[in-house]
Amino acid sequence: MYTGGKFVLGAPFVIALLIYKWRRRHLSVYESIEDFLQNDNNIIPIRYSYNDIKKMTKGFKIRLGKGGYGSVFKGQLRSGRDVAVKMLDKAKANGQDFINEVATLGRIHHVNVVQLVGYCVEGSKHALVYDFMQNGSLDKYILSKPNDNEQSLNLHQLYAISLGVARGIEYLHKGCDMQILHFDIKPHNILLDGNFIPKVSDFGLAKLYPTNDSIVSLTAARGTIGYMAPELFYQNVGGVSYKADVYSFGMLLMEMAGRRKNLNVLAEQSSQFYFPFGLMIS
Repeated sequence: MYTGGKFVLGAPFVIALLIYKWRRRHLSVYESIEDFLQNDNNIIPIRYSYNDIKKMTKGFKIRLGKGGYGSVFKGQLRSGRDVAVKMLDKAKANGQDFINEVATLGRIHHVNVVQLVGYCVEGSKHALVYDFMQNGSLDKYILSKPNDNEQSLNLHQLYAISLGVARGIEYLHKGCDMQILHFDIKPHNILLDGNFIPKVSDFGLAKLYPTNDSIVSLTAARGTIGYMAPELFYQNVGGVSYKADVYSFGMLLMEMAGRRKNLNVLAEQSSQFYFPFGLMIS
């Protein structure tokens, strides 16, 4: 009887303790974001409420895409300007990816880097508001069939896009007060506006370093398989630097030239996995 009484009295206490710890963990994430936004006076984008986000997307009516980070919806500002609203899933709204994106894009403006218009932080509701890119991402064009006029780019367009992406990456590395390493250059993260001007996007994995640091420190590899430089995997290859983005850009160029995906997980032979090997045997 005494043991049963201890269980009855102890169970609510344990549950209350677990709820308290869960709330404190989520509050600490929210507070860390708030501290960052309050202490960084260089952040230019507008802060929107979650109610503003629902209004501009008309209740999340038009979904443009969905990925591991969450979903992207088409929206419109009161001025009539079209925007893309990225709603982060709760699993991805851990604070750090959000801070990376706002910290990076909130300071810079370049014709070949996507512009962050604003953001939303309300508890677990995290959203990023970007300029709307009418022609979507580059991946759907370089993987298209040659006879598909609506989904195909000619050589002049591909050349202009490659130069634009290169200028965007160079600006991130050399044109800012801090060098910005993207770590996820790939076709899906290159957006095209109405005139097919490319914009480097998705800075969730980006890192900022002093411009005089040639070698940077990372606690873990980051990026997408097929585009990641060898030094991100193997320490004996060399230190990690801006050259990791240059390697990814090279893989992007190979995909654009070959009009096929760099990584083929369904390939029967390992030599078909990556372009460098496939090109040597073709």
